[in-house]
Amino acid sequence: MNIECLNTEDNAINIKVSGEMDAYGCSQISNDLENLLNSDIVQHISLDIDNVTFLDSSGVGVIVFLFKRLKSSGGSLEISNVNGQPKELIDLLRVSSVIPVKFK
Repeated sequence: MNIECLNTEDNAINIKVSGEMDAYGCSQISNDLENLLNSDIVQHISLDIDNVTFLDSSGVGVIVFLFKRLKSSGGSLEISNVNGQPKELIDLLRVSSVIPVKFK
């Protein structure tokens, strides 16, 4: 799994994720995400999962982790470009009832 971070204005970051958000893939990016969250300047993350081909409970766990960490510091998270199998799981778990989701 790969991530690409694009800084934007107003302490926001766009994170583009590609690959499989499973246990193995999430373990590859956990340190990078932790470092992002430890910087005091990040207040909003837009998580673009357009190129995610598979999402399981580990990937959902990463999304919930990001959401909780940002919310506890007054920040926010949104998930964008949700489609395919990840969309099915996000719909099934009703993630959009808690986290803003933009479907593709």
